[in-house]
Amino acid sequence: MNPFSSGTRLRDMIRAIRACKTAAEERAVVRKECAAIRAAINENDTDYRHRNLAKLMFIHMLGYPTHFGQMECLKLIASPGFPEKRIGYLGLMLLLDERQEVLMLVTNSLKQDLNHTNQYIVGLALCALGNICSAEMARDLAPEVERLLQFRDPNIRKKAALCSIRILKKVPDLAENFINPATALLREKHHGVLITGVQLCTDLCKISTEALENIRKKCTDGLVRTLKDLANSPYSPEYDIAGITDPFLHIRLLKLLRVLGEGDADASDSMNDILAQVATKTESNKVAGNAILYECVQTIMSIEDNGGLRVLAINILGRFLSNRDNNIRYVALNMLMKAVTADGQAVQRHRATILECVKDSDASIRKRALELVYVLINDTNVKPLAKELIDYLEVSDQDFRADLTAKICSIVAKFSPEKIWYIDQMLKVLSEAGNFVKDEVWYALIVVITNASELHGYTVRALYRAFQTSAEQETLVRVTVWCIGEYGDMLVHNVGMLDIEDPITVTESDAVDIVEIAINRHASDLTTKAMALVALLKLSSRFPSCSERIREIIVQFKGSFVLELQQRAIEFNAIIAKHQNIRSTLVERMPVLDEAAFIGRRAGSLPGAASTTTVPSVSLPNGVAKPVAPLVDLLDLSSDDAPAPSSSGGDFLQDLLGVDLAPASQQSAAGQASKSGNDVLLDLLSIGSPSQTSSSTVDIISSNSSNKAPVLPLDDLSSVSLSSKASSNAAPMMDLLDGFAPSAPTENNGPVYPSITAFESNSLRLTFNFSKQPGSPQTTVIQATFTNLTSNTYTDFVFQAAVPKFLQLHLDPASSNTLPAAGNGSITQNLKITNSQHGKKSLVMRTRIAYKINGKDTLEEGQVNNFPREL
Repeated sequence: MNPFSSGTRLRDMIRAIRACKTAAEERAVVRKECAAIRAAINENDTDYRHRNLAKLMFIHMLGYPTHFGQMECLKLIASPGFPEKRIGYLGLMLLLDERQEVLMLVTNSLKQDLNHTNQYIVGLALCALGNICSAEMARDLAPEVERLLQFRDPNIRKKAALCSIRILKKVPDLAENFINPATALLREKHHGVLITGVQLCTDLCKISTEALENIRKKCTDGLVRTLKDLANSPYSPEYDIAGITDPFLHIRLLKLLRVLGEGDADASDSMNDILAQVATKTESNKVAGNAILYECVQTIMSIEDNGGLRVLAINILGRFLSNRDNNIRYVALNMLMKAVTADGQAVQRHRATILECVKDSDASIRKRALELVYVLINDTNVKPLAKELIDYLEVSDQDFRADLTAKICSIVAKFSPEKIWYIDQMLKVLSEAGNFVKDEVWYALIVVITNASELHGYTVRALYRAFQTSAEQETLVRVTVWCIGEYGDMLVHNVGMLDIEDPITVTESDAVDIVEIAINRHASDLTTKAMALVALLKLSSRFPSCSERIREIIVQFKGSFVLELQQRAIEFNAIIAKHQNIRSTLVERMPVLDEAAFIGRRAGSLPGAASTTTVPSVSLPNGVAKPVAPLVDLLDLSSDDAPAPSSSGGDFLQDLLGVDLAPASQQSAAGQASKSGNDVLLDLLSIGSPSQTSSSTVDIISSNSSNKAPVLPLDDLSSVSLSSKASSNAAPMMDLLDGFAPSAPTENNGPVYPSITAFESNSLRLTFNFSKQPGSPQTTVIQATFTNLTSNTYTDFVFQAAVPKFLQLHLDPASSNTLPAAGNGSITQNLKITNSQHGKKSLVMRTRIAYKINGKDTLEEGQVNNFPREL
């Protein structure tokens, strides 16, 4: 006989497969065996059909396809003998699932076997139905299964109950048919039948409200008696596990009682005594006992309120926290998280044990315990708990510090009783784990510091001390540099000394040393160095004696490869060297920041956090970016079919105009774009009116604090197509930075293009005159002329424009920011547009004009589509 013929025994095939040295050899053996089995199937070989199916099951477990043998399962099931049926049903459960259409063919065989006189064949059919029953089969065979729930043999009743659970999950509508048979099983003495009956009733209660009320009314007292008898039963070798009689039945009964007691005071009262007995008498030194106690605690916490029982349950969980088994401690922490809402005072008693779990070596326990501590903290215990957490922060693992730091910062911010305590705790966190502190946290710290005017001196001195020992913490360095830049004179002159402080002597040179160390640190990133340059500029005004030294430090960065630092160094050097008369005004202290507005913005609840079309009343010269309606509205991107606008409009600017707004770490040194429309000059120099202080934290801390929003270089303003340049009122500022004065009109000897009226309303007319630069046909110079058609004078006049991606727009400063009434004068402004698709696409532009009439803001928008095609 061929060793791989269909007559080969199963054990011989397994030996042959195990003897294979490589996967290829195994595949070859399986392929030959499958071919022999196929041949036997085609020849309708009945002698070895059961053996072939057994081989197919083994091959299926190895992961090879065996779909060709599915019909063999049905043939074996239809056989009269028990051995063939056993192999057939086993193959049916293994090779098929409820999604197979061929399964419908076996329904009739299952029905016959469920009514068979041989109880073992009935058991096979119940097992198969309980494993692969589909909704259609459930509807067809439910009456037979329901009848078998009252069968004489307990094993059949047990299997019928398990099969009923599967049927109810597939067809919940059949629940009412099983209520009476299921409740009858609760009176069984056989533990196997009883445990399946309890599980069936539990599922019925979850599926059907009618079943829940019926079982709650008729069976609650009986279940309590059953649990009581089980808890008080003597030693029974058949069911004993670790000295406890049938813990599995214990747990199932407790789960059903939990479902019955939830939301019903009478049912809860009837089970209070037995729950207290189980909770107090069950031993907790074995796994089985702990499982019962855990389930008992869950039941107590779920049923209607009983204060004494809940305290008992929480005390059990407290004992679990002292267990050496990590799994037990973890589930105890999970349960305590749920128990806090029910009885927080009882959980508070175990606070010390929970704090010890925060220091556990297991990462999962540490994390869960930290979450529980966070929930337990309130106004009365915040100081001791915060102290414990901060002390542990010093010795915690690096991988846990990020979570721990975030929780501590949140706790301190949420429950801080006073600002000095908040500042002290935050400085401790920055000193120990400043590299793990998120940007929003130190932004908020700076906002609090600016609002605590009486603590400015104390804070800057505390930061000075902390810097001496923790200069490697990046966030601490940033806050220190910012505070020394703002309040360096208070540090030197010991302004605002408190009784709790020790005297400290700091010279002007020492203060400059701190900033110099920060800017020269190898680990300092772009944000820190930019903040340090701003701080040096401010100290040059506060410490005149160190002005020359500060200028030398700044000059070192004039050749920096980082464009941001190079630009700041050049501009700040110009301020120090050439404009001493206005330097003190430029670098005066930041105004007090609106703390409530900042908190609201972080929560996303302020109008400023979302797109708005309101024009704030901000008095700024023409060309300085006013916080008017965002770019989304200007470009009509807020329609229903448009994507939701972002708060800054940066995504739309990047998409429409092709400007790179990536984080600073990813930007090239060739240019960086501003995150918002706020004035780059004010951001660069850290000055602005109080009305601007609630804009964004990037502007608040004056030094481009977030790497995601670098300051827009003045050299690259032409790359941004949403443009507005400084007017004549802003000319001193532009001159201050050796900026770009309005350039003289370019001479043009090219062809003459007709003028157009770009925009006209009842109050205003805008006309465009065109010219071309020689040798540059893709570039068009436009002279925009604005004429007032009313009898009122327009002030704070600002013109803005936006163009598609294939165009580049550059705006020169306007001739004025005041437009005389009744056409007695006009404002002119030069625009330069470069068309990268010249000859293929025409120019197109959207315009926005903002101005004031008698102090009232007015806004006019339009779209220019009538450009001459030859442009």
